[in-house]
Amino acid sequence: MPLFYLRGLTGSRRTEQANRHLARYLACIAGAANAGGFLAVRQYTSHMSGIVSAMADDLAVGSVLLALNGLAAVMSFLMGAFLTTLFVRWARERRLESEYALPLVLEAVLLVIFGVTGRVFSGGYLLGTVMLLCFTMGLQNAIITKISDAVIRTTHLTGMVTDIGIALGRMAYRIPGESAGNGLHPEMDRLRLLGSLIALFFVGGVVGAVGFKHAGFLFTLPLAAVVLLLAAMPVLDDVLGVLRDTA
Repeated sequence: MPLFYLRGLTGSRRTEQANRHLARYLACIAGAANAGGFLAVRQYTSHMSGIVSAMADDLAVGSVLLALNGLAAVMSFLMGAFLTTLFVRWARERRLESEYALPLVLEAVLLVIFGVTGRVFSGGYLLGTVMLLCFTMGLQNAIITKISDAVIRTTHLTGMVTDIGIALGRMAYRIPGESAGNGLHPEMDRLRLLGSLIALFFVGGVVGAVGFKHAGFLFTLPLAAVVLLLAAMPVLDDVLGVLRDTA
């Protein structure tokens, strides 16, 4: 990838095109981590609705410990989103280029930790592995949420499928007096974006499942490398800027 492209992809100066490209990359990464993580821990770690529903079922049948495990997973996802916000606000206050790249660097580190230690901790410390993956997914989802002003998510599809249904409804029934161009083109553009995100999440899921089947926990290492590549240029720009200021 050209360096200027990578700089614009995760740098502080945003464009709509960069937001969409980054969302597509992260949707694919999320799909791979989610599917591979399921094969590792037998639980989807980006699907908070499912985890909360399972908590309710566990409480209903008296499995308090399982419900508490679910709560730990939800809180880990929440803390990932919380930490992303702290990263962004801290970097923005200091006018760093890497305000959105720093959480991605941490995500890459966490994926490496999962890949290297997953076999050990998925045995007696399964909850810790689940919490690590949930934290990572919360971290990532908050990045694109903040970048897009809560328009785009990358780690779960319920909202995207809902938005597709809304867009199709608007296209199927236009209000009298509404011009075809004003009603149709924005919705088609939105459908292309949402459709591509869902497709890439699916492709990432296939890649993650196949990767885990053949490489085990180490399948996350290539994912971490891609995430680190996406974040590299803004971080490097900030490091070089500090070195220049201190020279």
